[in-house]
Amino acid sequence: MQSRTSVVTSSPSQAVVVRRYVFPVGGCRADASQSHHDYPASDIFAHVGCLFVAPVDGRVDEVTRVDSWDSKTNRGADRGGLSVSVVGADGVRYYGSHLSAIQPGISPGVQVRAGQSLGRTGKTGSAQGTPPHLHFGISWPTGPNTWWIRRGAVAPQQFLNSWHHGGQLSPVALVAASHRAYGAEHGCRSYC
Repeated sequence: MQSRTSVVTSSPSQAVVVRRYVFPVGGCRADASQSHHDYPASDIFAHVGCLFVAPVDGRVDEVTRVDSWDSKTNRGADRGGLSVSVVGADGVRYYGSHLSAIQPGISPGVQVRAGQSLGRTGKTGSAQGTPPHLHFGISWPTGPNTWWIRRGAVAPQQFLNSWHHGGQLSPVALVAASHRAYGAEHGCRSYC
């Protein structure tokens, strides 16, 4: 996992290294899709067991430790299989799903640092018949179980491309504009 660092100095003799954004898959080769079906997200293809890491400092929001997806019902709320979402210190929610495992100690409310392992890539949920990947979504924070927002409300590709090459492109402004444009919450609007 590569990240660009910044040096912030409070005095000439002190320097603090600040890492803001990191690519969410570490420990192996990973390729992010440049499009996604029916709603904004990216599938980051990687072998089963690669690290899913926090892309930014933040707080764990939701964790799904049981894969309840069934192809017969294909419920939207269950499609992600094992998943973790983090609300970043920047106010944006980052979601990763189809995990093969979730790290011990990762639970709602836990503070995490950029690059900290949250779980392992896999094929749970609706990814059971696809190549292994991390489904990655960016959105604004919502109340619990609002899966249609959590799965992705803003196309993450430009940010993933930046972070994959050590850049620090921030999704904050785009997420805020998308949230305003979305308007009032009336439930799932596509691919429900």
